[in-house]
Amino acid sequence: MRNYVLRRLLQSALILLGISLVTFILLYLIPADPARQIAGRSATAKTVANIRAQLGLDDPVMIQYFRYLGGLVQGDMGRSYLQRAEVSVLIAGRLPASLLLMVSAIVTELILGLTIGIIAALNRNKLADQTLMVFSFVSISAPQFVIGILLLYFFSIQFQLLPIGGYGTFAHLILPSLTLGLLGAGWYSRMMRSSMIDVLHQDFIRTARAKGIAKRQVITGHVIPNAILPIIAMVGIDIGLFMSGIVVVESVFGWPGIGQLARQAIQRIDIPVIMGVTIVSATAIVLGNLLADLIVPWIDPRIKIK
Repeated sequence: MRNYVLRRLLQSALILLGISLVTFILLYLIPADPARQIAGRSATAKTVANIRAQLGLDDPVMIQYFRYLGGLVQGDMGRSYLQRAEVSVLIAGRLPASLLLMVSAIVTELILGLTIGIIAALNRNKLADQTLMVFSFVSISAPQFVIGILLLYFFSIQFQLLPIGGYGTFAHLILPSLTLGLLGAGWYSRMMRSSMIDVLHQDFIRTARAKGIAKRQVITGHVIPNAILPIIAMVGIDIGLFMSGIVVVESVFGWPGIGQLARQAIQRIDIPVIMGVTIVSATAIVLGNLLADLIVPWIDPRIKIK
């Protein structure tokens, strides 16, 4: 077990190293001059040149990367070109809001997805099954910004049940988490339905029914615990979907998280902030996958890790 964890940690470190290198090179190729942004449009060429020299922007790209990597290992993500603040401080100030939104969205999608999947599997090929699968298809296909705008229109403008945006109360959390959670709920409902149908045809389920065990007990005690195992592994992978969708959702609802910080940095081409958000997001995705891989064998002893 220890060797497996160490091997996975090493793989995770190499993945993060590769992501940081690719992202740094891509940002280096952007036709924008950070020194000009810092100095302002009215600055002279000499002032811009001095700023470039101070920041080391005239050095070869790999020298700049290794300098950035050395600071990153020590916890230094650099300094924002435009906000004049440490990137780590900016991210730390926005991260709690994004984590709150992500956790609430995961809870939302699991409750909706698993419930829909269970009901659909128990009513296979019936009207309820077909209706719920159409709903899951729509939730997967619809862009998140469209879902967010529709939810705002109906629940905030038409019925005035929830605030139109902002942060600070449970009411502010409902619509953003629902917008993020609907996409995952669609995937989970389809996976849960397929998994439950497969488990329902297993020999041990037929044996349990032959022994006279009540149908509800068979479903809750045997079918669902076995059918839910593939879902657990998906939760870790799902973090990647959240990190991609969180930029749009936070912008729509005015949620002050790292997604909104990333959008502002991209619009202004604030390279240190973009790099910092990318590294934090990639770390969350890698750790989520690692955690899922460790939890599944613990829940299901039949799965062996080497």
